[in-house]
Formats: sequence, C-alpha cells, structure tokens
Amino acid sequence: MIPFKNPTLCDKAWIDELVLAENSPSADYNFGNIYIWDKRYRQLVARCGDRVLTKLRYEGRPAFVFPVGRGELRPAIEAITDYAAQKGCPLVIRGVTAAHREQLEAEYPGRFVFTPETDYFDYIYRAERLATYAGKALHGKKNHCNRFEAENDWTFVPLTRELIPVCLDMLDLWTEENSERLDKSVSFEHDAIIRAFAAFEPLGLEGGVLYANGKVVGFSLGEMCSSDCFDVHFEKAQIDLNGAYPMVCRELTRMLLQRHPQLQFINREDDMGFESLRRSKLSYKPEYLLEKYVAREADV
Repeated sequence: MIPFKNPTLCDKAWIDELVLAENSPSADYNFGNIYIWDKRYRQLVARCGDRVLTKLRYEGRPAFVFPVGRGELRPAIEAITDYAAQKGCPLVIRGVTAAHREQLEAEYPGRFVFTPETDYFDYIYRAERLATYAGKALHGKKNHCNRFEAENDWTFVPLTRELIPVCLDMLDLWTEENSERLDKSVSFEHDAIIRAFAAFEPLGLEGGVLYANGKVVGFSLGEMCSSDCFDVHFEKAQIDLNGAYPMVCRELTRMLLQRHPQLQFINREDDMGFESLRRSKLSYKPEYLLEKYVAREADV
C-alpha cells in the first residue's frame, strides 16, 4: 500500500522538483498550498516514481489529486487505484486540468467520466496588465489607485518576518469587521494564513505590505507555481479604504516582475462559488479561467 504521510517542511524539496517539472499554472499542486491548508483538507503525500501522490479529504470523503510530475503516468494511477480498492472507497481524482484530462483519456480511453468544477477554476491574469491597469477594461481599477495615491501617504514594502505581527493585527481587525458577511469556512483560511506566516521563510513565500498614513492597510503573499506563473495564496486589505485592494494587487505584481523577469501570469486562485468573490475576480479581467475537472470511474 502507498506509504502516505503528513507533509512536513522536509518534503518541500522533492515536491517542488516534481511540481516544477509539471510546470502547471494550477494552484492545486504547489507545496505551499499542500502545507498551509492541512487543517481543512488533511492532505497526505507520497512519491511514486517521479510523480507526487496526494490524498485529501473533501467534504468528508477521500479523494486524490492528479499525480503531477514527469515520466509515466500509469504507475501512479494504478497505485492510487489499488489504494482506493484496499480502502473500499471509489477512485476520485480532483484538480484535473484540461491537459491532464487529455492524458487520462489517452492512457485510459473511456475509463473516466469528467465533471467540471466551475467553483474551483483558477483565475489567471497577465502580470503586465495587473502591474499597470492599462486599457479601458481596467480603467476603474486605475482610477481607484489614483485616488488612493492622492489621498494617502503610502508605501508598499516586501513582506518580512519582522512585519508579520502587524499583518496579523490587521488580519484580526479585518476578520472582526467582516464577520457578518463571511462564510464559516473563513476560519480555515485564518488558520492557513497563520500556518503560512509561521513557516514563511522555509516555504519560500513572497509577499508585500501596503501602508497608508503609517498604518498597515493590506498585505498579500504567495509563491511561484510554475516557471512563469505566481500563485497568490492570500490578499487582504482594508475594505472601506478606497483603492486599497487594487493597490495591493498592483504593487505586489510590480514587485514580482522586478524579482522574476520571466513572470508572465498571476494566478489569483478560485472563487469557491462565492458570488461576491467571483464578481471581484472577474473585475480584474482574467486572461483565462483554468478549467478543472473531477475524474470518476465510468462504471462507479
């Protein structure tokens, strides 16, 4: 049986190697998301050849993530198939992109039925567009930034260990002020942010902090998920301060473009089916939505 284990920081090196070999812009595979969302998804990992096997619990049921990496796919799929059979649970594979769907259909014609999960499509943006808000479609975002700059003495600085306490203070205030409109799942996000901050350096996370008039009014952090795409794990800003959110997004992207000349895309992750979050993500005009499917065996 597959020797699944709880992921620790010691697993980062080999998982990073195989995730970068996959070179997918998806937010589902990078080590940071596996590690920081431990409390919600209870993810377990193992290696099968040069592929990452990931088991999780989704809505109380076991499932697997598409085994990313390099080399033959069949041994990895057969390994999770045998595991599921031994555990007496159906084989369910999540996080299947269109490219992965093609691989599964080529390797196992007719074996799987694919169901799109629109609530978990990733929003992918052109980095240069977020760094400038150029063009008519993003004119509103640019205006909000102009107003913010005119009305505030502001600065945006890289996130460091020393700034984490003030970011946590801002997070607590943000959670308190928005508690009535937030879904109960926000508690999992809060835990994930705490876990991300606690292992900020070992996880190799990058981020920035927005100040206005001497006070922290926003922060963002994430990690590179492929050779040319950065995955934004979290973005928080003072919601009643006009332009704070567009400023955090723009300034983080500018900082990343300076650090990573090869950067082309920003993954701002999914909307989890929340209509307000969907409207917000669409307002930044994504280049495309990265489709994801759940694969189930056709005869189950």
